Amino acid sequence: MARVLFINVGSEGHINPTIGVVEELISRGEEVVYFTVEEFRERIEKMGAMVRTIDGQKFIKAFISGGRNHLLERVNGLLHTADVVIPAILEQIRGEHFDYIIHDSMFGCGRLLAQILKLPAINSCTSFAQTKASFDKTLEQHSNKIPAEILKPIYDEFQSLTGRVFEKYGVKIHSPFEVFCNPAQLTIVYTTREFQPLGETFDQTYKFVGPSISSRLEQDAIAIAAIKEKSPLYISLGTVFNRDIDFYKLCFEAFGNSNHTVVMSIGSQTRLVDLGEIPENFIVKNYVPQLEVLKDSKLFVTHGGMNSTQEALYSGVPLIIIPQSADQPFIASQVVNIGAGIKLQMQSLTAKQLYEAAEHVLNNPSFREAAETSRESFQKSGGYHQAVDEIFEFKNQYSI
Repeated sequence: MARVLFINVGSEGHINPTIGVVEELISRGEEVVYFTVEEFRERIEKMGAMVRTIDGQKFIKAFISGGRNHLLERVNGLLHTADVVIPAILEQIRGEHFDYIIHDSMFGCGRLLAQILKLPAINSCTSFAQTKASFDKTLEQHSNKIPAEILKPIYDEFQSLTGRVFEKYGVKIHSPFEVFCNPAQLTIVYTTREFQPLGETFDQTYKFVGPSISSRLEQDAIAIAAIKEKSPLYISLGTVFNRDIDFYKLCFEAFGNSNHTVVMSIGSQTRLVDLGEIPENFIVKNYVPQLEVLKDSKLFVTHGGMNSTQEALYSGVPLIIIPQSADQPFIASQVVNIGAGIKLQMQSLTAKQLYEAAEHVLNNPSFREAAETSRESFQKSGGYHQAVDEIFEFKNQYSI
């Protein structure tokens, strides 16, 4: 049995794919100490891990302080979180032994901690992976759009922050890629090489295990039997971008009184009463068991988060993606590339456009066929079972 230090202070999209991994590691005899924010304590403790926390509000405040308009500003934001994450974790594990570390690819200063603690490291990548070449190209494209007088202070701050990390912890940071993508000796990517853009360019230190689909423990808030025979159209904006009441009302206008049964999840922050009159063919809930609903859905209208998108494709459901932020435009583009859905823009969206897009996808069999092809690829890729197989192979290589 080995002792694992797991660092992941991200959002739902970063936490959920690791749930099955943690449960499987523990079932194979590993002891897992999992650092996250308080919000996810119960979910991870149910898997049998020992959960410790950092201050999520301080983390977000530090991250945002770097700026949001340029990719390098987000890199600087992650460096600002080092003052929150690293001291908190080092204090809580003082005197303890760990055999290896698993850290999230985008949060938590994982690579820095691996170097400080001198532990073999595994990178947990819940979105599309990036090579240094692809990241540097993206950074250059972003930088070319920014005037030099604005860009220089951002780069100067990066140099200052990396210097401060070296002074405090003796760890050199050689590039923004190291901060933003946290490369390690092994990277577990929770998608397939086929769905990953430029998948053929990644070497064998990247293991594409497919979506990590595990059973959810939350209480179901909808009677699945009531919709199972109706092949619904399912609408959800996920867990972060789900407060857009105007969008929900636009969906009422688009599909109300149509021949479709519509299931719509609006999240915990939106009140049903604020939506006004709900059409009779809509089932609207603050929470629905997404994996169960998708099994019987004919179309998914989504913001295009990685988890939601892959859960749809895992069930063979075509998509209409209306990206909001972060990596969602890239995910939407990849869905379009494989022919499993179409992308719409929220800013100019009308009810007529949304309805016509849904009819186009539903009446064109090629979208469903492409989604079914992805389902076959995703379901045979192994998911969290394969991820743990790769982790144990890594342990053999490093004699852990």
